[in-house]
Amino acid sequence: MKRKLPEHGWCFVCGHDNPHGIGLELWVDDDGVLTSEFTLGEAQQGPPGHAHGGASAAILDEAMGLVVWAAGLKVAAVNLEINYHKPLPLHLPLTFEARITQKDERKIFSTGEIKLPDGTIAVSGRGIYVVAPKLFDNVRLVGTI
Repeated sequence: MKRKLPEHGWCFVCGHDNPHGIGLELWVDDDGVLTSEFTLGEAQQGPPGHAHGGASAAILDEAMGLVVWAAGLKVAAVNLEINYHKPLPLHLPLTFEARITQKDERKIFSTGEIKLPDGTIAVSGRGIYVVAPKLFDNVRLVGTI
């Protein structure tokens, strides 16, 4: 079963209050996999007819970090790796998936993929996060926003 995660106001990727944001709706399933279906437009354009690489990097940054937060861990990113396999077309439905792949004592690793309508992986990424609860003392976790 999937549950919708609350949006984050002014967040560039998942907030609906930001007039320049992407405004994604995010879902997490019982296995902890974070997903979204979305379409990018001219506001995210880089090369004509395609998304800017920074837009896809921002989406994966949000997805790979938020999947860790959705698991109840207050973390900060220490490393992001983004791999571009194919350009992301504008005005076509895209999807992403993100999941936690490994947990160590202090580091959490996650991966993410943005897929084209036919399921081809267009952009993939890997993130390393460290538990940093003091950095977020006044921040509620994703599921409680």
